[in-house]
Amino acid sequence: MSWAGPEDIYLSTSLASYLDTNAVLEGACERVIVGDLYCDIPLGLYVIRGENVVLIGELDLDKEELPPHMTRVETAEIKRAQKAEREASELKGTMKKRMDFLDMD
Repeated sequence: MSWAGPEDIYLSTSLASYLDTNAVLEGACERVIVGDLYCDIPLGLYVIRGENVVLIGELDLDKEELPPHMTRVETAEIKRAQKAEREASELKGTMKKRMDFLDMD
């Protein structure tokens, strides 16, 4: 997720010619964000068919791309946070179903 501003629009236009072109990503990683925590999980080498490319962007490695309140954590911790978030969501759904059942309008 990039927090680019209007002044960074020129970056995306320079990459527009790459849409509908096969792409090879070396050293790819997935950024997982849970609340204020984030983790970059290495994925390795990826070949992406051009017809599956919807958006492509370029990162400016000299700029901080995340808000300062975000905390980088290890993979194990982000997975625990994902599990806790999933469980909380399921519990919320279960509680809503119970409340809807009791609502006798």
